Amino acid sequence: MTIQEFRDYMATGKPVVGFSDVHMMFHQLSQEALRITAEINGKYHTPEELHTLLEQLFGREVPKSVGLFPPFHTDCGKNTVIGENVFINMGCKFQDQGGITIDEGALIGHNVVLATLNHDLDPAKRQSMLHAPIHIGKNVWIGANATILSGVTIGDGSVVAAGAVVTKDVPANTVVGGIPAKVLKKIDAK
Repeated sequence: MTIQEFRDYMATGKPVVGFSDVHMMFHQLSQEALRITAEINGKYHTPEELHTLLEQLFGREVPKSVGLFPPFHTDCGKNTVIGENVFINMGCKFQDQGGITIDEGALIGHNVVLATLNHDLDPAKRQSMLHAPIHIGKNVWIGANATILSGVTIGDGSVVAAGAVVTKDVPANTVVGGIPAKVLKKIDAK
Protein backbone atom coordinates (compact mmCIF):
# COMPACT_ATOMS: atom_id res chain seq x y z
CA MET A 1 0.00 0.00 0.00
CA THR A 2 1.34 3.42 -0.93
CA ILE A 3 1.06 6.52 1.24
CA GLN A 4 -1.49 7.96 -1.21
CA GLU A 5 -3.56 4.76 -1.11
CA PHE A 6 -3.46 4.99 2.69
CA ARG A 7 -4.59 8.65 2.61
CA ASP A 8 -7.33 7.81 0.10
CA TYR A 9 -8.65 4.95 2.25
CA MET A 10 -8.62 7.08 5.39
CA ALA A 11 -10.57 9.80 3.53
CA THR A 12 -13.43 7.33 3.01
CA GLY A 13 -14.18 7.22 6.74
CA LYS A 14 -14.47 3.42 6.63
CA PRO A 15 -13.30 1.62 9.78
CA VAL A 16 -9.78 0.23 9.88
CA VAL A 17 -10.16 -3.46 10.62
CA GLY A 18 -7.52 -4.92 12.91
CA PHE A 19 -4.70 -6.65 11.02
CA SER A 20 -5.95 -5.44 7.61
CA ASP A 21 -3.58 -3.96 5.02
CA VAL A 22 -4.46 -0.45 6.22
CA HIS A 23 -3.81 -1.45 9.84
CA MET A 24 -0.45 -2.90 8.86
CA MET A 25 0.32 0.38 7.07
CA PHE A 26 -0.36 2.14 10.40
CA HIS A 27 2.47 0.11 11.89
CA GLN A 28 4.84 0.80 9.01
CA LEU A 29 4.17 4.55 9.11
CA SER A 30 4.50 4.55 12.90
CA GLN A 31 8.02 3.15 12.68
CA GLU A 32 9.04 5.87 10.23
CA ALA A 33 7.39 8.55 12.41
CA LEU A 34 9.22 7.25 15.49
CA ARG A 35 12.54 7.44 13.64
CA ILE A 36 11.97 10.98 12.35
CA THR A 37 10.53 12.35 15.60
CA ALA A 38 13.49 10.85 17.50
CA GLU A 39 15.74 12.90 15.21
CA ILE A 40 13.59 16.02 15.65
CA ASN A 41 13.50 15.66 19.43
CA GLY A 42 16.99 14.29 20.04
CA LYS A 43 19.09 17.39 19.38
CA TYR A 44 18.98 21.01 18.30
CA HIS A 45 18.13 21.73 14.65
CA THR A 46 18.19 25.03 12.83
CA PRO A 47 14.81 26.14 11.47
CA GLU A 48 15.94 25.05 8.01
CA GLU A 49 16.94 21.57 9.23
CA LEU A 50 13.68 21.25 11.14
CA HIS A 51 11.71 22.21 8.02
CA THR A 52 13.41 19.41 6.06
CA LEU A 53 12.59 16.90 8.81
CA LEU A 54 8.94 18.02 8.90
CA GLU A 55 8.63 17.48 5.16
CA GLN A 56 10.04 13.97 5.61
CA LEU A 57 7.66 13.32 8.53
CA PHE A 58 4.55 14.60 6.74
CA GLY A 59 5.55 13.21 3.35
CA ARG A 60 4.57 16.42 1.59
CA GLU A 61 5.57 20.04 1.16
CA VAL A 62 5.42 22.17 4.32
CA PRO A 63 5.39 25.97 4.02
CA LYS A 64 8.69 27.55 5.09
CA SER A 65 6.70 29.90 7.36
CA VAL A 66 5.64 26.98 9.62
CA GLY A 67 7.27 27.09 13.06
CA LEU A 68 7.68 24.21 15.49
CA PHE A 69 9.36 24.01 18.88
CA PRO A 70 10.26 20.39 19.72
CA PRO A 71 9.59 18.04 21.28
CA PHE A 72 6.87 16.94 18.89
CA HIS A 73 5.25 13.52 18.61
CA THR A 74 3.08 11.78 16.05
CA ASP A 75 2.34 8.11 15.50
CA CYS A 76 1.87 8.53 11.74
CA GLY A 77 2.67 11.94 10.28
CA LYS A 78 1.60 11.18 6.75
CA ASN A 79 -1.97 12.49 7.07
CA THR A 80 -1.27 16.04 8.32
CA VAL A 81 -1.57 19.17 6.17
CA ILE A 82 -0.31 22.49 7.53
CA GLY A 83 -0.88 25.96 6.07
CA GLU A 84 1.25 29.12 6.03
CA ASN A 85 2.31 30.85 9.26
CA VAL A 86 1.25 28.02 11.57
CA PHE A 87 3.11 27.71 14.88
CA ILE A 88 3.21 24.50 16.94
CA ASN A 89 4.62 24.85 20.44
CA MET A 90 6.50 22.30 22.57
CA GLY A 91 5.14 18.94 23.59
CA CYS A 92 2.32 18.52 21.05
CA LYS A 93 1.03 15.08 20.11
CA PHE A 94 -0.75 14.50 16.79
CA GLN A 95 -2.55 11.21 16.15
CA ASP A 96 -3.15 12.00 12.51
CA GLN A 97 -4.11 8.74 10.83
CA GLY A 98 -7.67 10.05 10.40
CA GLY A 99 -6.41 13.33 8.94
CA ILE A 100 -5.40 16.66 10.46
CA THR A 101 -5.63 19.93 8.57
CA ILE A 102 -4.31 23.11 10.20
CA ASP A 103 -5.11 26.24 8.22
CA GLU A 104 -2.96 29.35 7.90
CA GLY A 105 -2.15 31.44 10.93
CA ALA A 106 -3.20 28.85 13.53
CA LEU A 107 -1.32 28.77 16.85
CA ILE A 108 -1.07 25.45 18.67
CA GLY A 109 -0.09 25.77 22.36
CA HIS A 110 2.12 23.62 24.57
CA ASN A 111 1.13 19.96 24.99
CA VAL A 112 -1.91 20.06 22.70
CA VAL A 113 -3.28 16.66 21.67
CA LEU A 114 -5.06 16.19 18.33
CA ALA A 115 -6.58 12.67 18.33
CA THR A 116 -8.31 11.33 15.20
CA LEU A 117 -8.75 7.66 16.23
CA ASN A 118 -11.05 5.64 18.47
CA HIS A 119 -11.23 1.91 19.02
CA ASP A 120 -14.50 0.10 18.36
CA LEU A 121 -16.62 -0.17 21.53
CA ASP A 122 -17.61 -3.77 20.71
CA PRO A 123 -15.05 -5.94 22.56
CA ALA A 124 -15.12 -8.46 19.69
CA LYS A 125 -14.01 -5.66 17.33
CA ARG A 126 -11.76 -3.76 19.73
CA GLN A 127 -8.74 -4.14 17.41
CA SER A 128 -10.62 -2.17 14.76
CA MET A 129 -10.41 1.62 14.67
CA LEU A 130 -12.88 4.32 13.85
CA HIS A 131 -11.54 7.64 12.66
CA ALA A 132 -12.56 11.11 11.59
CA PRO A 133 -10.51 14.13 10.54
CA ILE A 134 -9.75 17.20 12.63
CA HIS A 135 -9.80 20.59 10.91
CA ILE A 136 -8.28 23.63 12.61
CA GLY A 137 -9.43 26.82 10.84
CA LYS A 138 -7.55 30.00 9.96
CA ASN A 139 -6.09 32.07 12.80
CA VAL A 140 -7.29 29.66 15.48
CA TRP A 141 -5.52 29.72 18.85
CA ILE A 142 -5.48 26.46 20.80
CA GLY A 143 -4.34 26.93 24.40
CA ALA A 144 -1.90 24.74 26.30
CA ASN A 145 -2.93 21.22 27.26
CA ALA A 146 -6.12 21.25 25.17
CA THR A 147 -7.33 18.06 23.52
CA ILE A 148 -9.24 18.04 20.23
CA LEU A 149 -11.06 14.79 19.47
CA SER A 150 -11.81 13.06 16.18
CA GLY A 151 -14.24 14.63 13.76
CA VAL A 152 -14.00 18.13 15.25
CA THR A 153 -13.74 21.31 13.18
CA ILE A 154 -12.55 24.49 14.91
CA GLY A 155 -13.96 27.48 13.00
CA ASP A 156 -11.80 30.34 11.73
CA GLY A 157 -10.70 32.85 14.35
CA SER A 158 -11.76 30.76 17.35
CA VAL A 159 -9.94 30.19 20.64
CA VAL A 160 -9.80 26.92 22.58
CA ALA A 161 -9.00 27.67 26.23
CA ALA A 162 -6.12 25.94 27.96
CA GLY A 163 -7.00 22.47 29.21
CA ALA A 164 -10.24 22.19 27.22
CA VAL A 165 -11.43 18.90 25.78
CA VAL A 166 -13.21 19.63 22.51
CA THR A 167 -15.69 16.94 21.49
CA LYS A 168 -17.89 18.96 19.10
CA ASP A 169 -17.41 21.49 16.31
CA VAL A 170 -16.62 25.07 17.34
CA PRO A 171 -18.23 27.90 15.35
CA ALA A 172 -16.03 30.63 13.87
CA ASN A 173 -14.92 33.49 16.16
CA THR A 174 -15.90 31.68 19.35
CA VAL A 175 -14.09 31.02 22.64
CA VAL A 176 -14.65 27.55 24.11
CA GLY A 177 -13.37 26.02 27.33
CA GLY A 178 -13.97 23.30 29.88
CA ILE A 179 -14.44 19.54 29.89
CA PRO A 180 -16.26 18.94 27.65
CA ALA A 181 -15.68 22.30 25.99
CA LYS A 182 -18.61 24.69 25.89
CA VAL A 183 -19.04 28.11 24.29
CA LEU A 184 -17.78 30.83 26.65
CA LYS A 185 -18.30 33.82 24.38
CA LYS A 186 -18.29 35.11 20.82
CA ILE A 187 -15.33 37.12 19.53
CA ASP A 188 -16.16 40.51 18.04
CA ALA A 189 -13.98 40.13 14.93
CA LYS A 190 -13.12 43.44 13.31
